[in-house]
Amino acid sequence: MAEHPTAMGGSMLVRHGKEAAATWIRETGSHLTGFAGAFHTGSTAWAQDDDVLPPTSDVDVMVVHHGPTAPAKGGKFRYGGTLLEVSFMPMDALASAESVLRDYHLAGCFRSPTVIADPSGHLTRLQHQVAAAFAQRRWVSARGNQAMNRVRAWLARMRESDPLAEQATAWLFGTGVTTHVLLVAGLRNPTVRRRYAAVRELLAEHGQLDYHERLLDLLGCARLTRAQVEHQLERLEAVFAVATQVQAPSYPFDSDITETARPTTIEGSRELIADGQHREAVFWIVASYCRCLSKLSAAGVATSSYEPGLRALLADLGAATFHERRRRADRTEAALPELWRRAEQLMPTS
Repeated sequence: MAEHPTAMGGSMLVRHGKEAAATWIRETGSHLTGFAGAFHTGSTAWAQDDDVLPPTSDVDVMVVHHGPTAPAKGGKFRYGGTLLEVSFMPMDALASAESVLRDYHLAGCFRSPTVIADPSGHLTRLQHQVAAAFAQRRWVSARGNQAMNRVRAWLARMRESDPLAEQATAWLFGTGVTTHVLLVAGLRNPTVRRRYAAVRELLAEHGQLDYHERLLDLLGCARLTRAQVEHQLERLEAVFAVATQVQAPSYPFDSDITETARPTTIEGSRELIADGQHREAVFWIVASYCRCLSKLSAAGVATSSYEPGLRALLADLGAATFHERRRRADRTEAALPELWRRAEQLMPTS
């Protein structure tokens, strides 16, 4: 596939990225065993066709298949100048509009027309049903409760006997999903990398920037300076360079730690820092460092020489030791009643 002219030396539009995804589905995805359809997910599902697709973003595609086993390994790859991220999902997971409306990641994928291919017509019917009920308070509340439960589940997963990267990931994501509770309530995209920037925008619109400071405080980065976060990014770049040199096909996020994925992993964080949102960049910097260590470990590489860098990142957040992470997790759990009260204020009234 030839690169679209707007992909040369700059950003393209979202619709051009979608065209690349549709071409990949037509030429490759639709020929996979058990292919049942495809739709956009992530930020692509929320973007307008004429929005600019930044170089730091990918185009998310979900391939639906019959049967319990995915027909291929997903991940990030370049296709005609577009960075695609392809994932797989069994058709059984999309059985009803009710099940999708309760799922805070899935529901947003069907709030607008996002279907790329639909041989049976089921995905299109599902999209119409979900879009009609997406903003109803009962479904928004159900999705918010799911996000609340995910906070608790992540924090409960943390074990002192686990490797450092797994401990840090459990605490980090348990804390970071607090942003998703509010984004879901405000009918916004519960984005992964930009979650703290996105929730800041939401709270600013509602005159609640003081609560954004509270969320940053729970993560431990409210008082960090730009220089500190730039130093964190330097640490990440060092381990990222090592982790991109190995392959770990068994690791689910293997393709996120590659030179191909550098725009989203490294440059996306640099972009936030340059935009004055250095504190909002911290979540993804630490998450990516954990993923680098996990990939190295999955590839059979000893990580002991790279763990001090992660410990230094965690020390900046007051979470260097397991007991400090446990105390911070307890603070997050104690903050959940207030978080839910704020979320209810953001939800539609009916």
